[in-house]
Amino acid sequence: MAQALGEDLVQPPELQDDSSSLGSDSELSGPGPYRQADRYGFIGGSSAEPGPNHPPADLIRQREMKWVEMTSHWEKTMSRRYKKVKMQCRKGIPSALRARCWPLLCGAHVCQKNSPGTYQELAEAPGDPQWMETIGRDLHRQFPLHEMFVSPQGHGQQGLLQVLKAYTLYRPEQGYCQAQGPVAAVLLMHLPPEACALPLPQEAFWCLVQICEVYLPGYYGPHMEAVRLDAEVFMALLRRLLPHVHKHLQQVGVGPLLYLPEWFLCLFARSLPFPTVLRVWDAFLSEGARVLFRVGLTLVRLALGTAEQRGACPGLLETLGALRAIPPTQLQEEAFMSQVHSVVLSERDLQREIKAQLAQLPDSAPGPPPRPQVRLAGAQAIFEAQQLAGVRRGAKPEVPRIVVQPPEEPRPPRRKPQTRGKTFHGLLTRARGPPIEGPPRPQRGSTSFLDTRF
Repeated sequence: MAQALGEDLVQPPELQDDSSSLGSDSELSGPGPYRQADRYGFIGGSSAEPGPNHPPADLIRQREMKWVEMTSHWEKTMSRRYKKVKMQCRKGIPSALRARCWPLLCGAHVCQKNSPGTYQELAEAPGDPQWMETIGRDLHRQFPLHEMFVSPQGHGQQGLLQVLKAYTLYRPEQGYCQAQGPVAAVLLMHLPPEACALPLPQEAFWCLVQICEVYLPGYYGPHMEAVRLDAEVFMALLRRLLPHVHKHLQQVGVGPLLYLPEWFLCLFARSLPFPTVLRVWDAFLSEGARVLFRVGLTLVRLALGTAEQRGACPGLLETLGALRAIPPTQLQEEAFMSQVHSVVLSERDLQREIKAQLAQLPDSAPGPPPRPQVRLAGAQAIFEAQQLAGVRRGAKPEVPRIVVQPPEEPRPPRRKPQTRGKTFHGLLTRARGPPIEGPPRPQRGSTSFLDTRF
């Protein structure tokens, strides 16, 4: 397992595309001076201009205004209008506002507020020499074609070193996992040190903490027990939703641990074009780990969904190659994310399958048992948990107050008129005034109906 997460995280050069976020050690000498950076900062990338399905500028401005309005009243928005937040995340957060929205979605702003001096202390403390050596060997592998991480002494690699070192000190029992490198690098691209109140990338650090401990607990520890559980859950979902693909993978001997850890641990940062990676992260920070399963199922379907595709992969190597070499035209963000959100997988279905697979785990499995109950399902669950924690600490919850007007004083009940022993004729006479005089009526032998007493 650990070996599969080591050098295999770096894809071979023949499987890489210049327009994606991937890089290799053979390109560390640096790009030529004639190569320009695209709109995401990748030198020589093909994303200099928006794609054909990219939203027009007017629509982007409208979305930016919506996000500015929602984030200006974040507590009120999350309390009353989370469905709008989720739909806007599915449409994609505007690039200019991700630095503002990602910490709000994952709750990193609350962690930073509750522990204002924690990161400063971790950044100034010396790191564990064992972890510092391992982290130093991996720095140059994180997006070597991005202008932020080209220079070993640049603010990108140095900020990445600070964030990863701080996490090893913050959670010494977990230490450092190689898959945290690309996750922290993507965070630093959108939460650079210059965007923080202090000249340190503490917002990126707290976002990394939330991802490792709230969204994906048990993923980056020494045993990775949650990864093994989610691999079994993924195969169960594959058997239910894509039975032909599941049968093919079993026949050629491709288990989920051969491809799924790279996808889930790195949040697809090494497997998709960078514009699509950002859209996946927008949805993931909003809806939680369910998005990772949806993306994984979509990739498997695109690679092996047809009989012709499965027939072209008779063995293990061919099948793994197909999973890693999906044509970039099928991974464009708008069309791809539309397919991802169309996967029929609710949070209830996912939790039911997790419980079923958890019950089937052998008692002799190495490491501690996974604890999927500590994983929170996205931004709404994180917001509610942080609000509840604030109430328990004695702080006032940051939710809008609901003022209830006191009820009006009750009026005295209307008294029922006393009619016992009285005739209708008398009541009508008092209500209508004196009777009108007229010719006398002839006397009858029987008593008049109106003169009958009750």
